[in-house]
Amino acid sequence: MTLLRNGTALNGTILLAHGAGAPADSPFMEAFAEGLAKRGYEVLRFNFPYMEKRQEDGKKRPPDRAPKLVEAFRQTIEEIRPDGPLLIGGKSMGGRIASMVAAEDNSICNGLVCLGYPFHPPGKPEKLRTDHFPKINLPTLILQGERDAFGGKALLDTLQLPESFSLHWAPDGNHDLTPRKASGQTAEGNWNGAMDKIVATFS
Repeated sequence: MTLLRNGTALNGTILLAHGAGAPADSPFMEAFAEGLAKRGYEVLRFNFPYMEKRQEDGKKRPPDRAPKLVEAFRQTIEEIRPDGPLLIGGKSMGGRIASMVAAEDNSICNGLVCLGYPFHPPGKPEKLRTDHFPKINLPTLILQGERDAFGGKALLDTLQLPESFSLHWAPDGNHDLTPRKASGQTAEGNWNGAMDKIVATFS
């Protein structure tokens, strides 16, 4: 397992996993790793095994099934085992898998960070991916775009999240928290706002 590292653990360590279609060194993941490192965190990123194979031979592969992804995430946690506080999370699918890891064992980390949680497949709001949420008794921060096709403000206004969960909205943001130009917001502004919220929540 190759780990990408940024920063030093003044405020703790954050282990982030990538989304289904882009690797750990995607522009989004790079931006959050560098930004959180500047804010006093050691940020570690890793690729799930299917993504490592994709990078090795260039062949596109779908993600493995959830149990295999959960096991890969747990193995990565065992590999790093930092001395200080540990937050786990990731982009989209990576955040979902991190939440499943936390639901299985609340003692495995100190908190959970989900960057654009995939509440449901696009266009299928009836297929919610939240059944495991009640098992998570850790401080959990979901950073979500208001118009995220995987679950935006209209959906989340109808959901009852556990008391340990908090939400941060990226104004006019999509699944990458990126707004439309006409909104007057910027991707950089939304991303920095999300990172500031992470620091405020867990520091």
